[in-house]
Amino acid sequence: MTTPVPAPPAATLSGFGLAATLPDEWEGRIYRRAEPSAAFAPRSRAATPDGRGTDGWAGEQTHPVMHLATFALPAQRGDYGSGAVEIMGPADVFVALLEFGPECLGSALFRTVGLPTVRAGSFDPQALQRRLAGQAGCQLFFTAASRAWCLYVVIGDARRAAAAAARVNALLAGLEVDA
Repeated sequence: MTTPVPAPPAATLSGFGLAATLPDEWEGRIYRRAEPSAAFAPRSRAATPDGRGTDGWAGEQTHPVMHLATFALPAQRGDYGSGAVEIMGPADVFVALLEFGPECLGSALFRTVGLPTVRAGSFDPQALQRRLAGQAGCQLFFTAASRAWCLYVVIGDARRAAAAAARVNALLAGLEVDA
């Protein structure tokens, strides 16, 4: 008789008032870019030579970003997944949860309250920040815990939208947002 092996505990990820319980096939990161320490020209946004921060817009405020994916996330990624979505396979999913500033609260764009759910029909190749063959995406704006958010999802194959929506909604069920 074999002894059953207990399932490993689910991985959790937390920071900046966000927490996620990750299903086995998912990995994630939470970060907040450093406040800009110098002005930049649009083509030269990069870390400053002394490593104290990044170039940015004068007065720019940064906010938390959470990336979740069914594939290994590359170290260098844009907030909306540039650098990551290019390496997705057809069965992969990329999720970005981006916070916007408090000035967005109460606006029409962020009128939906609570974490959204996605439907297969939510995905559209036109919703991508950058169109890549076969991929589709959706972008939903909402308010949770008195914070304004954007949920941006990219799926590797638009024909797998129903399965991808189910996976994303299961992931979102394990997500918490605190004030």
